[in-house]
Amino acid sequence: MRQFEVVAPFGPAGDQDQAIAALAAGVKNGDKYQTLQGVTGSGKTFTMAKIIEAVQMPTLIVSHNKTLAAQLFREFRGFFPYNAVEYFVSYYDYYQPEAYVASRDLYIEKDASINEEIERLRLSATRSLMEREDVIIVATVSCIYGLATPEVYRKMTATFSRGETVDVDALMRRFVELQYERNDAVLERGRFRRRGDTLEIFPAYLEEAYRVDLDWDKVERIRRFNPVSGEMLEDIDRALIYPARQFVMPADMVHNALGAIKQELAERLEFLKSTGKLMEAERLKTRVEYDIEMLTEMGYCPGIENYSAPLSGRKPGEAPDTLIDYLPQEHLTFIDESHVTLSQIGAMYAGDRSRKTNLVDYGFRLPCALDNRPLRYDEFVDRLDRTIFVSATPGKTEIDQSKQVVQQLIRPTGLLDPEIEVRPSEGQMEDIYGEVRRRIKKGERSLILTLTKKMAEDLTDYLSSLGLKVRYIHSEVETIERVEILTQLRQGDFDILVGINLLREGIDLPEVSFIAILDADKIGFLRSLTSLVQIIGRAARNAAGKVIMYADRMSDAMEQAIVETNRRRAVQIAYNKQHGITPATVKKAITDILTRHAGEAEDAAATSIEVLKKSYNVLVPAQRKRLVKALENEMLEHAKNLEFEQAAVIRDEIVKINELGKQ
Repeated sequence: MRQFEVVAPFGPAGDQDQAIAALAAGVKNGDKYQTLQGVTGSGKTFTMAKIIEAVQMPTLIVSHNKTLAAQLFREFRGFFPYNAVEYFVSYYDYYQPEAYVASRDLYIEKDASINEEIERLRLSATRSLMEREDVIIVATVSCIYGLATPEVYRKMTATFSRGETVDVDALMRRFVELQYERNDAVLERGRFRRRGDTLEIFPAYLEEAYRVDLDWDKVERIRRFNPVSGEMLEDIDRALIYPARQFVMPADMVHNALGAIKQELAERLEFLKSTGKLMEAERLKTRVEYDIEMLTEMGYCPGIENYSAPLSGRKPGEAPDTLIDYLPQEHLTFIDESHVTLSQIGAMYAGDRSRKTNLVDYGFRLPCALDNRPLRYDEFVDRLDRTIFVSATPGKTEIDQSKQVVQQLIRPTGLLDPEIEVRPSEGQMEDIYGEVRRRIKKGERSLILTLTKKMAEDLTDYLSSLGLKVRYIHSEVETIERVEILTQLRQGDFDILVGINLLREGIDLPEVSFIAILDADKIGFLRSLTSLVQIIGRAARNAAGKVIMYADRMSDAMEQAIVETNRRRAVQIAYNKQHGITPATVKKAITDILTRHAGEAEDAAATSIEVLKKSYNVLVPAQRKRLVKALENEMLEHAKNLEFEQAAVIRDEIVKINELGKQ
């Protein structure tokens, strides 16, 4: 196995060294669960990379959304240029699952738009796990959905070598079994063609194709080439072709499963008729018999995944094979932003089953469709080997399970957690006015957090009447407008932004030195310990950061958040004093961090744009239209997750593409 090697122009700083050493030792000792609790801006991603380098284990990194996964993929690909860093997320630009709404007698067919480049990256991930051990997979919760079993996937290959005598017709039939399409006119990803004594195939997981020169049945030469330019890249001795789809089955398994499907159909029809559901029985009979005919003749049918249990020989209720089953038994898993990701994983199964139960009850699917599902939470954790939860605010689940909780409190920049004060709610408007005026004089920005949209709007009107430049932002503000508002705040077009939970986490505004939290003592999600800690972290980007909580009493969440922040701050101050570090001045900190994060935003967005553009030809009007739609969806996803700079970069790309269409 090639060794994992981190390539970076910097080494561990602050308390990263101790975190890396402690967690790597835990992994080597076989600890099932550990937690990395790192404050915002402490370099948790770099710490994760150095742990991988230290333990030398194949690694799965699970993120709670595609946007953050794309950013992690970019960062880890930069840290590990000599290893296989792969990206495994849902390949749909748009996805409407099959559903039935009984109250309206409304059947909704499955409708989806597949992003070919993301599909290629998914296939590349499973292929790397088949061939290499130095693999890092960055994934979303897509990794808990069913795939073909690893054993079947490994067997479903086609191979040919230079000098070998082959049955060309049999080889092409094998390509078809692997879900490749024959097209002798155009060679595209997932297709093959034969022209005279030349056979070409474009593997679905690569960016280059293979050309095989034949002398009758003998393979004379095999070359990799660029399918767009036709440029020959290199001669090779052997080629191994993996399937073009991740759910594939050999013909004998499909044939063997037909009997089980027919038997289940007969039993289900008898049940539906016995309960007076004659229409449902006829509907199911028509649909399943058509699918059986397709499976018999073609070895494939639309919605084949709904028969995954009988096709793979699984018993009813048995868990499907997923990406995790492709990993070696000994592997490392990071659950990024675990306080969000774990709950999301836990919710997948119930939502999927509820939708499919309706389809089964009303004769749209056989009961085996229920086993085409994501893993339950207990099935997910049972498949993990050694796991590290990563979060600034890990939940009780992570902490209770972990053998150790390693804290990373020191920022390489030397910046401290902000000062916190609690002030009475009486007279809070006058107090806030004075605080924001002081920040305005210094050229700094302020955030004010409310509990309701109406309060945000009313407070904005009140502060505007006092001559202050202020805007509000909440869920009813259009996504594109949110991008503009955040950009204008950073540029200084206005000084105060009022919002609700949109400002809780994931937003990076280093110009903000003051945060006011109204109704801080109210009990609920928006003022929970996790929310308060995340809010406080928004002021940790600025050397002069300060948070004031306005409340009439001290809630448990407030007290815990204050105690935790003050503890972190004391550790950071002591470290800076011991090492002679002076946190950067406000002006310098803003300049440096602005430059760094703007670059990161552009790189992250560029990754998304690059992936999307590879799937479309901008010179073809229809494809250009689909690309713009896909980019708009990606932009909305960034904005939904409060990555406004990335959204703005994609917005600018959309403008360029639309201008191209006018030429």
